[in-house]
Amino acid sequence: MASRRMATKPVIFCLKSLLLLYCVVFWVSGVVLLSVGLWWSFMLGPYTSLISSGPSIAPFVLTGTGAAIVLFGLFGCYATCRGRCWMLRLYAVFLTLVFMTELIAGISGFVFRHEIQGTFLTTYSEAVMKYDGRDDRSLAVDGVQRRLHCCGVYNYTSWLSSVYFPVSGIPASCCVSFADCRDAELRNATLAARIVHKQGCYELVTSSIEGNMGIIAGVTFGIAFSQLIGLGLSCCLSRFISANQYEMV
Repeated sequence: MASRRMATKPVIFCLKSLLLLYCVVFWVSGVVLLSVGLWWSFMLGPYTSLISSGPSIAPFVLTGTGAAIVLFGLFGCYATCRGRCWMLRLYAVFLTLVFMTELIAGISGFVFRHEIQGTFLTTYSEAVMKYDGRDDRSLAVDGVQRRLHCCGVYNYTSWLSSVYFPVSGIPASCCVSFADCRDAELRNATLAARIVHKQGCYELVTSSIEGNMGIIAGVTFGIAFSQLIGLGLSCCLSRFISANQYEMV
């Protein structure tokens, strides 16, 4: 019995070291998710209105998930150092829940990507039609057009039927060069075609989504399945500790 307990001690030490390393990495991923959620909430708030017909809960989900992972990451480190079986099992249960949540989120995002594109088309078209150059959605439209070097939904002619065009013409954010942007030309559909971007924003956004969907799905599933490593380590460590304590009795 004594020799068997001596033989299991190096295994327990090895498992503890690996699980502790995993908990640190897991905690760091939680900090990253928490940071992304907060950044999305404070910096990308206006842009969220262009991809959702209502208030988006995505940044709050990221923030909440990140905060939970940070807390349970610390709990995992504590449970590993203490070597308590019930703590390790509770940590394994949490990892299982995180794995299932991330797996469902990844599959849902991949399956419903076309619905997301359809929602973006509807909300972006509405933002263009009701553009006034002052509210949050209008400023978000300007930001998209400047950063992606695009104009309108399908092209610059999308602006011709907006409420803004009869008053001020096509927004200056559509201009290829701000120096060549003149109000008189922006109010004339024929002259404006020479100084604004030709490609529409919807095509650029959707092609970007389709082009990066494989990378996004791969990263999501990779992070999700990494939880299985921690789950396996915590279960194995719990069994070894439990068996070692039983032999001591």
